[in-house]
Amino acid sequence: MRNGWLTRTGRGYFLAGLVLVCGCTSRLNAQTTIVGAGPGGTVRIFVSDMAILEVPEPRADLPCTVVPVKPQLGFDLRYHAGYEVTVPLRDLAGAENMITVLFRVIPADRKDEPLYLTQRVRVPSIEEGAKGDAFFQGVFDVGQGSYHVDWLLRDRSERVCSSYWDFSAELPAKDKQVNLVIAPGVVQAADSEQFKQEPPVERARNDAPLNVKVLINFAAQNPNAPMLQPMDTSALVSILRSIAREPRIAKFSLVAFNLQEQRIVYRQDSADCIDFPKLGEALKSVSPGTIDLKRLEEKHGDTQFLTQLIRSETTGANHPDALIFAGPKVMLDENVEQDDLAAIGQLDYPVFYMNYNLNPQAVPWRDSISRAVKFFRGQEYTITRPRDVWFAVSEMMAHIVKSKNLQQSADASTQ
Repeated sequence: MRNGWLTRTGRGYFLAGLVLVCGCTSRLNAQTTIVGAGPGGTVRIFVSDMAILEVPEPRADLPCTVVPVKPQLGFDLRYHAGYEVTVPLRDLAGAENMITVLFRVIPADRKDEPLYLTQRVRVPSIEEGAKGDAFFQGVFDVGQGSYHVDWLLRDRSERVCSSYWDFSAELPAKDKQVNLVIAPGVVQAADSEQFKQEPPVERARNDAPLNVKVLINFAAQNPNAPMLQPMDTSALVSILRSIAREPRIAKFSLVAFNLQEQRIVYRQDSADCIDFPKLGEALKSVSPGTIDLKRLEEKHGDTQFLTQLIRSETTGANHPDALIFAGPKVMLDENVEQDDLAAIGQLDYPVFYMNYNLNPQAVPWRDSISRAVKFFRGQEYTITRPRDVWFAVSEMMAHIVKSKNLQQSADASTQ
């Protein structure tokens, strides 16, 4: 994230491009320096700010309205909490200004381990008498548990607005077995880098390491969207990360494609881990709103591309232990011909389809990839909510391990 600016919206102006940095400490003195985990380096906390945080009495020297955002579980299996702030433009009128937000999040069961975060928003010159409100948001991540927030906003004139609130993040009883990425009672700064590399995973050590191939269609839920939508990209990357974190998988092959553009965007073969930074760079080239004239001349070119993709990735001497398709629904005018699938034949490893579909009731019938997966006697999972990702990966791994064991037993019996 970068320094901010004002953007007019229906609510007035939006203060965008926020800076979040954080640090963790149990005792703070005047001008204590906290090493920041995010961009911006360090945070200095002054006695006056600490006094405001320590006394839970709201202040409004600079009028503002703070609305806590209820924690929401994302597809990345993190709870995202935060706040929304509005400030009347008339109270920001004048020369350029800088708004600084300082707040701390205190876990209920670890009150001596608060996390301090700061957010800076650059405000341009605003004319006197301006009407409307400035609006901005802040986000941070938490694990399950209860928390308390002490929050203050300050401008260059030392005008202050402060607020205090409590919140909880808890999985429903039916989802208690879902393993979240963040441990209970842990607070972290929200990470804006979508394609950062995954931390090393300690892979299971056994005589049968798994080799999985993933074919993922990076496309928007809305096929008419002119570009990949951040929400869709985030969900698809989260699905991929859930697979990448599975310790029983030793080798990954990845084929990222865009069916609308009829091309493979990124390929990685038999790697120890998925290279997310390179994937992110490759996805910058995807622009589904731009149509190649040559593709317009090809009748059912998208079906031909999908047919060739399935054929090339399911044939060859070195087959995987499982093949996983992932992506939004693909409704083509013509499906892959059954004769083309029959020419490939039944595969001796399981096939899965993680169908990312936020509104399954809107298009309840099978799409083109689903029909191909059904031919291979594969299993389809509809990914509508974050919990669906965890349950799908867990069930897939059980099938893959079982298939691998049966294959090994069959090979041993023939020797």
